[in-house]
Amino acid sequence: MAREKFQTLTEQMYYILLCLREEHCGADIAEIVRTWTEGKVLIGPGTMYGLLDDFQKEGLIKLTKTEGRRRSYVITEKGKSMLDAVYQRLLRLTMDFDRLRPKEV
Repeated sequence: MAREKFQTLTEQMYYILLCLREEHCGADIAEIVRTWTEGKVLIGPGTMYGLLDDFQKEGLIKLTKTEGRRRSYVITEKGKSMLDAVYQRLLRLTMDFDRLRPKEV
């Protein structure tokens, strides 16, 4: 069985979609993610624009405007559903960790 594209998201993918709950261009997304994560997650231009293109092809985001070379995007309903599913998965993983980790003596 073929693995579904974007079944699991990298940190960069997750933060791009999270950021696009509001309209932004790629350069703004990179700066916002850097700020949110205190520099722990950095997204280079090649990664950013490759992911934005892939997300758009998959219908997870849509282009909202173009001003010269600057393109802005926003998340779609399909993208919001994916982001929510990832969030729910992370919550389940965290709850399992809390439930199953050895208790300190």
